Amino acid sequence: MAENNVGLPTPAGYFPLDDARLRVWLSGLPSLAAHVGGDAAHWRIDEVGDGNLNLVFLVRGTVGGVCVKQSLPYVRAVGESWPMPLERAFFEHQHNQIAGPYLAGLIPQTFHYDSTLYASVMELLSPHLILRQGLIAGRRYPHAATAVAEFVARSAVLTSPLAQPFEQVFDQTAIFSRNHALTRVTAELIFADPFEHLPRNRWTSPELDQDAADIRNDANLRAAVARLGHRFLTQKEALLHGDLHTGSVMVTEADTRVIDPEFAVYGPVGFDVGVFIANLLMAFFAQPGHASAADSRQTHAAWILAQAGAFWRHFAQRYDALWQENGGGDAWPARLFTTPAQRDAFARARRERLREIYSDALGFAGAEIIRRILGFAHNQDFEAIADPLRRADAERRSLTLARALLLTPSPFADMDAVLQHAQRLAVPIADEATA
Repeated sequence: MAENNVGLPTPAGYFPLDDARLRVWLSGLPSLAAHVGGDAAHWRIDEVGDGNLNLVFLVRGTVGGVCVKQSLPYVRAVGESWPMPLERAFFEHQHNQIAGPYLAGLIPQTFHYDSTLYASVMELLSPHLILRQGLIAGRRYPHAATAVAEFVARSAVLTSPLAQPFEQVFDQTAIFSRNHALTRVTAELIFADPFEHLPRNRWTSPELDQDAADIRNDANLRAAVARLGHRFLTQKEALLHGDLHTGSVMVTEADTRVIDPEFAVYGPVGFDVGVFIANLLMAFFAQPGHASAADSRQTHAAWILAQAGAFWRHFAQRYDALWQENGGGDAWPARLFTTPAQRDAFARARRERLREIYSDALGFAGAEIIRRILGFAHNQDFEAIADPLRRADAERRSLTLARALLLTPSPFADMDAVLQHAQRLAVPIADEATA
């Protein structure tokens, strides 16, 4: 093992890809080069990685194209001062190997994984767009929310002991329990950092200085989020995507694919559910900041808010149905529920289980909103609002909802109550005097 320049072990043979190296490497793999077609010298290669971590190349030729994703030995958004193990690419690949058979049509197809370069070659999704970008631009994707809900429901049931023998689940849990680096990122960036005054945190300042201080000084809020962090680290219910925001979804009007499962870990089902709901809620609150004279964005905001409800309803329906259809695992064995009375008891237990997931999801949604506004990694939904006053207003409304979800969840008996509260919080500034 050689040492890289940030002190982390790098395997012999690893090198970061660039335009020239990628042409040589990919053309040396005939089956992959065939997906692209033509002379490698004439391929069009675009590096489009705009996230915090990785290199992402789109390679196009005369036949078609591929997407190549490679880990870097540091956090790309910061640089070499924040080292990061390369193995996150391995866990993304493992997620697609283990959960992929259940997620056909909902994730990109993987063609090749190189364990030395920590690089995956995947299906090129075209003309897909990142969902977050589309929502910011005012576009609608009528099937996206239910497709992501289907992804979460299938993962939640089919990778769990509800559907699999416990031996298989334990072996899979052991694989992802080694995803230390990115689980550390989640544990710190969501469940700890936003509640301390740290150099890597940032927010819209000075407009949100008092809001940030109030949240840091709220002892009950700290306890609520710490309780969720404990659940995230200890409740190994199913294989999670681990970072399921609107930037991890690519869409057209007819097709939806979930990407970037490198944070994959076994954890509480409500985590993925809550994180995605949170990102739809933030997109909703951000819409006035993207308004123009020609488009107030009120109709689009209402549509986004409705998608949060559609997401939860589809998830709940499919989770329950998949559990009943695939109950061959060692948890809740089907042989215990064969008589009418037993089946009634099973139905009540399934309803209670969904209530538990819903309760968890509300809390995780609140924590996700806080960290995206006051922590290290922010959402473009807010960041793209140029006027700091308008941006801070949207963020403050989101934070108000987050605190309610975490500290006073009892009024939110169902998702409609959450959406109605969000709608009340989103009254435009000009209308507040008469609200």
